[in-house]
Amino acid sequence: MAKFDFDIGVLGAGAAGLTVTAGGAQLGAKTLLIEKDDKLGGDCLHYGCVPSKTLIRTAHIYHFMKNAARFGLPRVEVKPVDYRDVARRIQSVISTIQEHDSKERFCGLGAQVEFGDPVFTDEHSVKLNERSYSAKNWLISTGSSPAVPPIEGLDSTPFITNRDVFSLDSLPKSMIVLGAGPISTEMSQAFTRLGTKVMVVQRSGQILGKEDKDMADIVMEVLTSEGVEYYLNAQALKARDLGAERELIIKQGGKVISLRAEKILVAVGREGNHLNLGLEGIGVESDRKGIKVDKRLRTKQKHIYAAGDATGQYLFTHAAGYEGGIVISNAIFHLPRRTDYTLLPWCTYTDPELASIGMNEKRAQEAGIEYKVWTEDFKGN
Repeated sequence: MAKFDFDIGVLGAGAAGLTVTAGGAQLGAKTLLIEKDDKLGGDCLHYGCVPSKTLIRTAHIYHFMKNAARFGLPRVEVKPVDYRDVARRIQSVISTIQEHDSKERFCGLGAQVEFGDPVFTDEHSVKLNERSYSAKNWLISTGSSPAVPPIEGLDSTPFITNRDVFSLDSLPKSMIVLGAGPISTEMSQAFTRLGTKVMVVQRSGQILGKEDKDMADIVMEVLTSEGVEYYLNAQALKARDLGAERELIIKQGGKVISLRAEKILVAVGREGNHLNLGLEGIGVESDRKGIKVDKRLRTKQKHIYAAGDATGQYLFTHAAGYEGGIVISNAIFHLPRRTDYTLLPWCTYTDPELASIGMNEKRAQEAGIEYKVWTEDFKGN
């Protein structure tokens, strides 16, 4: 029987990885956690859920202050936003949660924590910082990064992503947002409320493409009324650096339009962080989007699991945590447990929020399911 250094090795310290690390260590499994960045917590803590919801809350309060008179309160003269103060508050919230996602905490639970860029050398071993580590089971939960579209000139034009937007030195006077998914939509409203002129460029004729169009259109109408400018069914042709501004040339309805803004925010989707792990050499199938897994989250190598954004399926923190539990059941308890996303909820944190649980009409159509729609407006209650 083969002898391994660890019962389970975990690559990536986001929601899925930390769930499995904590669970495995506390259950007595000899557990190794490897994180490429210098801090644990993953994208959710540092560049996703936590900073975005903090920013959204700040923008919400500022919006209320500017509109106090609408609530029968004295009119308030509010000063322009100093984004450095906003960024400091975001960092303070991250720092508070970081204590719970620290190396010390997970070492205290019994796990071994290492930092660096691991590469699989065989189906049970990785090389990290000139050392080899073997494990009976592995979890790949390396997360995802912003996808960058192949737009002419974009590679030589400064742009920002979710990794930069929460730590800017100043509030942009104007911003072009590429894409109209959840990140784009949340940030568009937040920055508009803080005082930025926001222009959104979207290839399709709908924002929030996974949602039913009638619901997404309600959100778009609200954001439009607050000042967001939308260019739907638009193709981005070329980007250019003009020094103090960036230019994006788009084509919409046969018309070529030049948009100029201080910042370009790229939010057109995500791609997995697994491409440099050496997976092709150990028979684990993947593409740029994610790693191929079965319903038990196993790869072609049955002792190697993948969860969270690394699978490219459901890019939500709560989905990653749920999948971490599936991996613990299969890899630690050896109880065959399968994923079931039937009642998976998700929410885009605009004002109003757009939430979903189970199938919406669009997903029922895609599945070829016969359905009926019942609509009830909350305002009627």
